Amino acid sequence: MAYVDGFVIPVPKRNLKAYRRMAAKAAKIWREHGALEVRECVGDHLKTKGVMTFPRQTKMKPGETVLFSWIVYRSRKSRDRVLKKVMSDPRVAKTSPKIMPFDVKRMAYGGFKVIVAA
Repeated sequence: MAYVDGFVIPVPKRNLKAYRRMAAKAAKIWREHGALEVRECVGDHLKTKGVMTFPRQTKMKPGETVLFSWIVYRSRKSRDRVLKKVMSDPRVAKTSPKIMPFDVKRMAYGGFKVIVAA
């Protein structure tokens, strides 16, 4: 069954163009190394009543929005192989957290086993 890395990232709206450029380059690298799918989604309908919202969960600040992203792999084993290749790729290895268009410390991340695929 497939495996998914998921991310929830608060991003300053003024940095969305820079984030999109960075994410497009990163997606290409992940796909080159074996990821099946990469999605980057910007918040559009975030004010839902009666549930924990992404803005509340991420402690979103004024002038920010939330990005919801995921990368799909064939399996956990495949993810581990792809991630090792990506992290040693010079295009990624030289990237400094200081130049990221968001605060890396506020990013939520996790790896997930797929239990339903429709």
